[in-house]
Amino acid sequence: MSINRTYRFANFAEALAFINRAGEICESENHHADFTLGWGSASVKIWTHDVGGLTRSDFILAAKIDHV
Repeated sequence: MSINRTYRFANFAEALAFINRAGEICESENHHADFTLGWGSASVKIWTHDVGGLTRSDFILAAKIDHV
């Protein structure tokens, strides 16, 4: 189980900038997401690897990334 979301952007550069900002949040939280970058899109997958599922930290990280 994981939290998955795809964000849409006008172009590749905007999608890349989003991933860079979201990555900074992941680093500051010491909780890392998986990202997929495409032209005009960025997908995020979040789960806690250690437990093989979702924890409260995953929902907190997802909310912070949503505000990017």
